[in-house]
Amino acid sequence: MTDQDGDIVELWEAFAATGDRELRNRLVVRYSPLVKYVAGRIRPGLPQSVDSADLLSDGVIGLMDAVDKFEPARGLQFQTYAVPRIRGAIIDGLRATDWVPRSVRTKLRDIERARTALEDRLGRTPDDREIAAELGISVAALGEIHSKASYTGVAHLDDPGMGEDQMPAAMELDPDDADMREVLVHAIRELPERDQIILTLYYFETLTLSEIGQVLGVTESRVSQLHTRCALTLRSKVLDAVA
Repeated sequence: MTDQDGDIVELWEAFAATGDRELRNRLVVRYSPLVKYVAGRIRPGLPQSVDSADLLSDGVIGLMDAVDKFEPARGLQFQTYAVPRIRGAIIDGLRATDWVPRSVRTKLRDIERARTALEDRLGRTPDDREIAAELGISVAALGEIHSKASYTGVAHLDDPGMGEDQMPAAMELDPDDADMREVLVHAIRELPERDQIILTLYYFETLTLSEIGQVLGVTESRVSQLHTRCALTLRSKVLDAVA
């Protein structure tokens, strides 16, 4: 399915001209696979208590909003326009449930501060053992924090609970944003090799966590842990680069 298909172009033109509700519904059905795609990217890192049907429902709300606001005349593909909005609607729905404990968010901020302090002292990205020692906890305890907060590997970068400094754009890359892509590429290159592989496969090759696990020969839950840690580090580096 592409935006250049004759029937979809005609459908967009008719909807733009009339705003007809039935035409809007047809467009939503036509692009509904995008909701399943985005929800599938987010779902692996969530607790089992989170209902996949809720993710899809919230995603459809984002899709409907994208259809209503999309302007075909601007020349942008609808998929590129809609995916961040579907993702945002799903994240808003998750925030509304407030399922991530405040204590976990606090510990994540402590981890990020420890990582930053160590990086300043060591002149390189610290490993898990060094971060755990800085915090006065075990490596296993550090991994448990990452595991509990694994969803933040997807969402924490635009989460107001993470502090005042915010990522200037979602980590879901906009293929038209060449400047942000360049910043991310440089930031990723400064990370350890395994972290580079995980982030490159996730953000540039759009592999799922399960697929990345197959590449690395580890479980999906382990990839989720690693991705959370990598994303925390990457967030700090990108914020430093664009400050």
